[in-house]
Amino acid sequence: MRVLGIDYGDSRVGIAITDALCITVQGLETIHHKGNDKIVLKRLEEIINEYEIDTIVVGMPYKLNGDASERVMVTQKFIQKLKCKFNKIKIEEIDERLTTVAAHKTMNFLNIKNSKKRNIVDTISAVYILEMYINKNKNSY
Repeated sequence: MRVLGIDYGDSRVGIAITDALCITVQGLETIHHKGNDKIVLKRLEEIINEYEIDTIVVGMPYKLNGDASERVMVTQKFIQKLKCKFNKIKIEEIDERLTTVAAHKTMNFLNIKNSKKRNIVDTISAVYILEMYINKNKNSY
């Protein structure tokens, strides 16, 4: 079974996935949804069925001081939708502070053109979210 990582945003959702042994993480894709969660849920259903996902990890966008941001409320509503649609799958949250900053640093280090950054920043952020979760839970696998 695999774990799926999600970086949820207003118009794009980054998706990352582990290997079957939950050792490595790779970016899968960015879902462009323009605020329509039905698009996201439909694509997630396809991914879950294809890869036999047993856990979904969603990054929670807390402020640097740890307070809940406006985005936390929006993300929690999305998590409720996930729990309703995928009620047999474990759904976890993890603090995603600074993952987008780390994703931008990675893209700059790799000299990725600005025109391409927008399409992959969320996927790279999802990779960082999922790596944090895997590292936190290493002894569980």
